[in-house]
Amino acid sequence: MDSPASLWNAFTAAFTRADVPNITWVEMLLSLAAAVALSIPHGTWRYFGLLATTIHELGHAFAAVTSGQRLSGIRLRLDHSGTTTSYSRSRVAAAWSCFWGYPVPAMVGAAFVWCGLRGWGPAAMAVSALVLAASLIFLRNLAGFLITAAAIAAAAVLTILAPASVVGHVAVIFGLALLVAAVRDLLKLTQVHVRRRGSLGTSDAYLLYRTTSVPSGVWIALFTLLVAGSWLVAWQPVSVILLEGAWNR
Repeated sequence: MDSPASLWNAFTAAFTRADVPNITWVEMLLSLAAAVALSIPHGTWRYFGLLATTIHELGHAFAAVTSGQRLSGIRLRLDHSGTTTSYSRSRVAAAWSCFWGYPVPAMVGAAFVWCGLRGWGPAAMAVSALVLAASLIFLRNLAGFLITAAAIAAAAVLTILAPASVVGHVAVIFGLALLVAAVRDLLKLTQVHVRRRGSLGTSDAYLLYRTTSVPSGVWIALFTLLVAGSWLVAWQPVSVILLEGAWNR
């Protein structure tokens, strides 16, 4: 069995750039299929959606901390809902932290795709493990702790034990899955405002309207703009691989 020191050395080694993984166009298509398989079917979304919710809530939490608010705690639930509680006397700061929920999974997804395709997949996985570990001090319920601990364990095991090329592939799939999940959650939010208005109290866009008097539709449009921008950023390197594969066929 490896000693704690050797495991830590293996973990810290992930922060150096690895060889760029050789992902063929066929592997990229399979990665896209895997991302859809994680984020669309109910059976897989039941579990992957918990991670998407975690990142959503961490977006709120990070925005709260960076805007000088007092972060009281984060609660994650097994029904894919979550709550981040922060306190501020400033409406601007409150709106700032409320806004950064829906865009963050897409932004993180784009970052993982880029890192995975440029040799920084292990580093991205190691950073995610550290961020999730830091978030443990703010968790206020057992489900949240279990979800986050499982994610930390998975990220750490990949970082320490898996070859860098494998981690690069996983980073790409994970990033694409988060981008798909961001679109799924955005569509769900829109449906709340169009068809299920009795649930408006759970909508970040409605809470932003209550805080700023700016209509919910404007906030949904801004969410959509950032999610679309994240897709555009991630799609650039992905499309290069797909086009090269089509050209060489």
